[in-house]
Amino acid sequence: MLDMSEWVAWHERYTPGSPLARRLDIVQGLIRSALDASPPGPIHLISMCAGDGRDIFGVLPDHPRQADVHARLVELDPELARRAREHAAEVSPAIEVVTGDASRTGSYPGAVPAGIVLACGIFGNITDDDIHNTVVHLPELCAADATVIWTRGTFVPDLTPTIRVWFMEAGFSELDFVAIPDTWVGVGANRLTAPPRALDPDVRLFTFLPEEDRPSRGGRQVAG
Repeated sequence: MLDMSEWVAWHERYTPGSPLARRLDIVQGLIRSALDASPPGPIHLISMCAGDGRDIFGVLPDHPRQADVHARLVELDPELARRAREHAAEVSPAIEVVTGDASRTGSYPGAVPAGIVLACGIFGNITDDDIHNTVVHLPELCAADATVIWTRGTFVPDLTPTIRVWFMEAGFSELDFVAIPDTWVGVGANRLTAPPRALDPDVRLFTFLPEEDRPSRGGRQVAG
């Protein structure tokens, strides 16, 4: 069983100028762009393996579309979910934090289809097959023209070129891909151009590997 306290410690690595902090800046910028591009009306957002939600809570308080956002953050670690819930209470009553398993599609009924989907900190901790499986099923979480923001380290072997192809094969166009210089950080954003699909609520998307078996183990500061 995965020791959940590991992820609380992992969040302590967001120090100024660190690869994780630089990644966070990129992710937050892409969230702002997705909010800016959203049509008038409610904006539904989901965050998979949301941690303490700092990517979202670093954007929403001063964004003009804050009142339109209805979000579900799914996080398995109870301490991180507690922190996210405290932040959510300060930002908006329309932000729901679920202490649950983001790898199961059963965590998302009532929150999808979403216009913005965050899959950050996941792809560096699971098998290649599970990454592909997740990408294939992402259209079930998405509304038409939804934006998916994802991360994956560019450590050797660099799987990000293949992941970008998998997104295209799953019906997404690429909005952006950033490989931050002098780090192993990769951040992507894709828009669903194929028709959305109905959610199958009984799918396991991925399974986190034991730490010693994760592809990101060699680049732990930028895992995911």
